[in-house]
Amino acid sequence: MRSDKAKAAIRDLMIANRILGAEGVVDAYGHISVRNPDNPERYFLSQSRSPELVSEDDVMEYDLDSNPIDQQGRPMYSERPIHGALYQARPDVMSVCHSHAYALVPFTVTDTPIKPIWTMSGAIGAEVPIWDIREEFGTKTNMLVTDNKKGHSLARKLGSRTCCMMRGHGAAIATKDLRLTVLVSVSLMLNATMLMQAMSIGKVNFLTDDEVLGLTDILTGDRTLGRAWQYWARRVGFDVDYNPDRLSIEG
Repeated sequence: MRSDKAKAAIRDLMIANRILGAEGVVDAYGHISVRNPDNPERYFLSQSRSPELVSEDDVMEYDLDSNPIDQQGRPMYSERPIHGALYQARPDVMSVCHSHAYALVPFTVTDTPIKPIWTMSGAIGAEVPIWDIREEFGTKTNMLVTDNKKGHSLARKLGSRTCCMMRGHGAAIATKDLRLTVLVSVSLMLNATMLMQAMSIGKVNFLTDDEVLGLTDILTGDRTLGRAWQYWARRVGFDVDYNPDRLSIEG
């Protein structure tokens, strides 16, 4: 029997999937997860399904080696080790997204770094490294993170940061809160779009490290997250009420 906290986490995870699909962070592929609030050695992730179609019934539970607790014959994402490995490496992480945002890919295959240029992108961090699967696993791979060795390699590249690009693939985002993971995933994508536009005009004036720190304090606060979550949830058909502890989802 799942607790009210776990049920709420699953409900919010379903809405997060819908948001990321609608906003273009994920397409038919990509995924987002949340750590089980009742058991930090497990996490929730949908069965293999396009994020914009995910329902609460699609959500499955996994251990941190990304083994299903009760599969019931359901198909699973092949890249679920991204999630398990990041949860293992980072006890502070409560939610993980594997982004497929198209705007990110050019920055994963060039020497132009993604850095914040926009106030709402401050929480992506001052440095976003690029994980290149070839560095540890050579050129004869399918470029997917389909086992724990590759997941742990990605986790090492991410380190203590919030975002890590994946060469020719997308990105991994890991934060302390499901709503924050959605905010960072969206802002990373939009920052990439605006950065490309800025580069076509002239020399880019990036945010300073101090500005990034100051913005991160604001953007990770409950008021900011609540406001963004309400906006995005409404755009995918859910009314939300804000309270100081969590957002109550209705509808």
